Amino acid sequence: MHINNTKVLGMVLAGGKGSRLNPLTAKRTKPAVPFGSKYRIIDFALNNMLNSKIFGMYVLTQFKAQSLTEHIQRNWRFGTFLSNYFITLAPAQMYLYEEIGAEWYRGTADAIYQNIHLIDNNAVDVVAIFSGDHIYKMDISHMIDQHLEAEADVSIAAYPTLLEDATRFGVLQVDKNFQITEFQEKPANPNPIPNRPTHALASMGNYIFNTDVLIELLNRDAALENSEHDFGKNVLPMALVDGYKLQAYDFAQNPIPGQTGPNTYWRDVGTIDSYWEANMDLVAIKPEFDLYNNDWPLRTSSEFSPPAKFVHESPERRGQALNSLIAGGVIISGGTVRESLLFRRARINSYSTVERSIIFDGSTVGRRCHIRNTIIDKNVEVPEGTKIGINLDDDRARGFTVTDRGVVVVPKSYKFR
Repeated sequence: MHINNTKVLGMVLAGGKGSRLNPLTAKRTKPAVPFGSKYRIIDFALNNMLNSKIFGMYVLTQFKAQSLTEHIQRNWRFGTFLSNYFITLAPAQMYLYEEIGAEWYRGTADAIYQNIHLIDNNAVDVVAIFSGDHIYKMDISHMIDQHLEAEADVSIAAYPTLLEDATRFGVLQVDKNFQITEFQEKPANPNPIPNRPTHALASMGNYIFNTDVLIELLNRDAALENSEHDFGKNVLPMALVDGYKLQAYDFAQNPIPGQTGPNTYWRDVGTIDSYWEANMDLVAIKPEFDLYNNDWPLRTSSEFSPPAKFVHESPERRGQALNSLIAGGVIISGGTVRESLLFRRARINSYSTVERSIIFDGSTVGRRCHIRNTIIDKNVEVPEGTKIGINLDDDRARGFTVTDRGVVVVPKSYKFR
């Protein structure tokens, strides 16, 4: 919890519904969605905290949290003798407001406000509030160092994005010292970064607050009836108007140990297409987002699985995987897998082909199947001879989700007829 003698508390926002990721979020919250053959989306935020030496953090949950709760309780625990090291779940408490009664979290700021006692209990200097549903690596200690050097009240991580793409984000206006001067909410004509006319600074929704400033702003926002109690929409614009010093942190300058080149990979996997694309990024020969950096370990479930197994080698059938990520316990029995990700205990049977697809834990593809551009959720048995992602009209007729890019989603435990 101490970074250069500064006591830091981490708070990870992990309560989103993730409705645009349905049906993957039909029974789990967005941060609990599996990713990258063995991880959950939440793992990347937690690893960023731990690798940045932030060893005390709360994970704020709300919707469909059971899967996420089990994952963190089972796999993200410190020893019982390390009292200052903890990763603790903070589920929505249905806080009782005198004016409107009991409420779930009403926005990102309200989620922190309802847990303000946790900040008081830990007596910290700064609070790192980070989203739990993005894919990226970030040394948060570097951002905290810059926050302290700038003597800022609030620092906001910002992602340099092309001007034509910046219309989808909240955009920060900064001076030559990267002090924030203005917010633009999804502007039609975003202003560029000083001395960088092709790019604008998009807010990543990751913040460093001085503790006293955070508590003051949250208390004031909670009292406003017309507020949506959101950091980006309400709290931060209010802080800017009131003269607090808000500093932008350029994510592209964030150094990752063991990584050469700039740190530019940040993905909001909020739709099926963006989720599928981010997974497909990982099977590139030299992926921009590297899972194999020993200096930046990526921890996840310690579940014990047998080795992956590839069986049969004959002219008629051969178990093989090309440019793919294969988790423990997978069996590829006489089938071919290309540019795909297979999670634990998935099985591909003889004469089948799986291409640019994602197969979740415990799912089986029967013989003589052809699977393309498909996400198959957990515990699905695909019958012999089935084709998915080949004729999209057939997939729609089965009731599967089919995206604009032609990605097909087979729901968890789906039963073929």
